[in-house]
Amino acid sequence: MGIAFKVDEDLPSAIQQELQNAGHDARTVADQGWSGRSDDAVWAGIKRERRLLVTADKGLADIRKLSAGRSWGVVLLRLERESWKGYVALIRSLLASTDVEQLAGAITIVTTKGIRMRRA
Repeated sequence: MGIAFKVDEDLPSAIQQELQNAGHDARTVADQGWSGRSDDAVWAGIKRERRLLVTADKGLADIRKLSAGRSWGVVLLRLERESWKGYVALIRSLLASTDVEQLAGAITIVTTKGIRMRRA
């Protein structure tokens, strides 16, 4: 069963493709014309669509937003140096090593050193 994801505008479109290749429903902020919207507006759309957000923006991975029932979950991709290829490698690592259904309602931080999950 696939999960519904929203890929933030700070990530390459290849992230969307990786998620779709793994059988998930993935849409991007840019594809929906949400680029440049405030974080609150993006959150409102994500909540309405019941999607997990995939982002590299630490500000969007705020546990208070989850605990207030504002999100279905966040996957935060973190690299020491920003790299589109690096972000794709991180999402591949997550998909290969995690039951993605466990991501719902959690903040999941994916780095080159591992994957950490925190529940609200």
